[in-house]
Amino acid sequence: MFAGVAEQNIEIEESNALRHAAVDELKTLKGRQRRRIARAAIAEMPPFRRPAGPTTQRHIRATLRAALNDAISQELITFNPAAHVELDSVKRPKALVWTDDRVAQWQATGVKLSPVMVWTPSQTGAFLDSVSGDDLYALFHLIAFRGLRRGEACGLRPEDLDLKAQTLTIATQLVAVGGVGIEENAPKSDAGDRVVALDRDSVRALKRHLKRQRKAREKAGAAWVDSGRLFTRATGAWFEPDWLTDRFERLARRAGLPPIRLHDLRHGAATIALAAGVDRKVVQEMLGHASIGLTSDTYTSVLPEVAHDAAEAAARLVPRQKRSRAHPGSHEPNSSTGTDGCAA
Repeated sequence: MFAGVAEQNIEIEESNALRHAAVDELKTLKGRQRRRIARAAIAEMPPFRRPAGPTTQRHIRATLRAALNDAISQELITFNPAAHVELDSVKRPKALVWTDDRVAQWQATGVKLSPVMVWTPSQTGAFLDSVSGDDLYALFHLIAFRGLRRGEACGLRPEDLDLKAQTLTIATQLVAVGGVGIEENAPKSDAGDRVVALDRDSVRALKRHLKRQRKAREKAGAAWVDSGRLFTRATGAWFEPDWLTDRFERLARRAGLPPIRLHDLRHGAATIALAAGVDRKVVQEMLGHASIGLTSDTYTSVLPEVAHDAAEAAARLVPRQKRSRAHPGSHEPNSSTGTDGCAA
């Protein structure tokens, strides 16, 4: 089975490469007719898909192992073959912050230093300012400050929002089912089923969103689709998580910002919260992690200014004798002792 997954990954990568090449060629074509033909050809191609990476394959194996263990307990089989499948080890990529030097290097080479890159607070602010008029501004605001997962944000329902208590209940998510479509599911884990406290700016953004959504519903009239979601398309229908990712990436490029994944916006929320001095246990609960160890292991990137502050704080903890104001190597007498060197 996993050999089949590897073969499918090759097919996906080849298909993606062909579609990318066709899209790049479309950008260079001139003439309405030629562009129309090229768009039609692209529409007939398979859509972009993500290969099953090492982490996904480990999740697949874990699911198989659990199912086959149930089969053993029901005496349907006598051993668990999934327990003997060896997969490549998964090394969690190191998250890096988009400092000025890294941005300059990316602009010069087009290469990201890590698959996981995090915006600085000013870059996050620039993005939110640039999309302040977008229909989904409140959604991006929630991910940026409250660290919602993509599927959780898509799955939010109006009843999950309590403006009076300033809380948001994470109880559902929308997930893509290969070859079938989108379906509603429970959060990623028991810890994912949680209540998230909202800051005042988030509450204001959500109130504006609800007001805009009511106007859109009135305008659509009978054409409005009641999907039961807090964030929807202009027709009221829910949207796919992959569509949200594509939209985020387009908006980020339009804002002239260095590239990050939509999931990295959640990563940034954790990084900013930790930088603001929020306790790791609180951040763990905000993110819906099952253990604080996962929070510590995953969100270890720190903002440069926080790292410098930590270095200075550590240095201040060590008591030192007052140094002479003279330059190192000079023998200017110390005024308080009348002799060379430091006072005792």
